[in-house]
Amino acid sequence: MRDTDRLAELPTRELIGRLASGAPTPGGGSAAALAGAMAAALVEMVAELTVGRGGAEADDAAVREIRSSASTRRHELVELAELDARAYDAVIAARRLSRATVAERAARSLRLADATREATEIPLRVAEAAAEVLRLAGRIAPVGNPHAVSDAGVAARLAAASVHGALLNVRINLPSLAAEDLLRARAGSRVDELGAEASRSEDQVLAAVATVME
Repeated sequence: MRDTDRLAELPTRELIGRLASGAPTPGGGSAAALAGAMAAALVEMVAELTVGRGGAEADDAAVREIRSSASTRRHELVELAELDARAYDAVIAARRLSRATVAERAARSLRLADATREATEIPLRVAEAAAEVLRLAGRIAPVGNPHAVSDAGVAARLAAASVHGALLNVRINLPSLAAEDLLRARAGSRVDELGAEASRSEDQVLAAVATVME
């Protein structure tokens, strides 16, 4: 991905076209982050449609806090989409380094290790942020504007997809980390925790949405 290509600044049609192309970036990691950003935006929207609404005064402070938190996560996830693409670009660049001499092989190995570590850490951050968006969707669903409750449900679906998608990118990189790298053990345990939590939370939010829609 060229330095001038900010994903957030691309028209939707062009962004999707880039994802469909044979270029390695943006790829699944960035797509997962953007799904999380869209989920956060929907949580914000439901909160925006709820603040100041008659009959919802008791929850006004909580809804405002949800809106603020969702905005923070939205911006974070858009930035992580950019960082994910650049991290994988760095992995590709490291793989292409010369291996003609012992010194070059050593330098390439170090560069590749650093790049792979970054390409593992960033999707883990995406999963953590998207998991928080999923929690926010769970908070807004029962108290938000009932006319927008389906949007809270869509937010939950997208946030869960973001978590699970990001975790796939963590998993694929874990075997490439050095056995002694602390990230390998930490990320490995978080993958299982976050995946299980996302599945439970998604079911809970959808159940709350269904209750409101009855």
